[in-house]
Amino acid sequence: MRYASPGARRRDISEMRSANTGTKINRPHRLMTEERRREILGLLEQQGRVTVDDLTRRFSVSAVTARGDLDALSAAGALVRSHGGAVPPLNPAQDYPLAVKESIHQEEKVRIARAAARLIKAGQTIILDAGTTAAQVALQIKKLKLPSLTVITHALNIAARLADAPNINIIFIGGIMRPLSTSCVGPHAEQMMRDLHADHFFVSVDGLDPEVGLSTPDILEAQLNSVMIRSAKETTVISDASKFGRRSLSVISGLDAIQRVITDSRVSPAMVATLRAHDIEVIIV
Repeated sequence: MRYASPGARRRDISEMRSANTGTKINRPHRLMTEERRREILGLLEQQGRVTVDDLTRRFSVSAVTARGDLDALSAAGALVRSHGGAVPPLNPAQDYPLAVKESIHQEEKVRIARAAARLIKAGQTIILDAGTTAAQVALQIKKLKLPSLTVITHALNIAARLADAPNINIIFIGGIMRPLSTSCVGPHAEQMMRDLHADHFFVSVDGLDPEVGLSTPDILEAQLNSVMIRSAKETTVISDASKFGRRSLSVISGLDAIQRVITDSRVSPAMVATLRAHDIEVIIV
């Protein structure tokens, strides 16, 4: 007579219990997690966006678990976390609507904006770029309640945010309106900017590469930003760490044209060392 091993008998008993109760034997938790995350990426590809609420309903998991999945996929570079969910990784060579950009890295942008606003002094003239981080700087400026300040901008959304702020003079640069960013660019904008001077230019970029410098997807935006750099006494880059090491389509300037970078704590030590080697002040928030 052949006898089954103790291990085989335990497996047989487990299988019989499952058959009798109608329950399924769960696979290891790690494997289930990997499968769920693969499905999340599939949904992201189909829909262009996923939210924590959708994932909790679809997979019957807690919000904590859904956020953990998104955070893990974000750390792997498979997606970009946005407010309440995630979007596909952004292509640095492609421009995106403000609504998309505003939903990404919100907390980092607010911290960067606060640090930038602390550099602004009463009576100065500053230039604000058209980026979503610059829009956060505009909100922080209103909170400062400086007795006097002049803001030059070519961004309609930024001008609108500052329109009701007392003691802030707005100089709006007109030109060809870009629908995605609601900013004005082109030869007329560049000429108007050449006739102005500022103490400080705050620019948010789509790419910052040590070899190439600052870059953005739109050629006309890059040309205007370049004029703005020449019109200001000093230039500060205000960009979250996801923009570092990337190259976008149009070069704005080399690193030698900027004096300071404000970014978040995800920036790599190697990048910080490279920037400081170029005599650029790095503020990490």
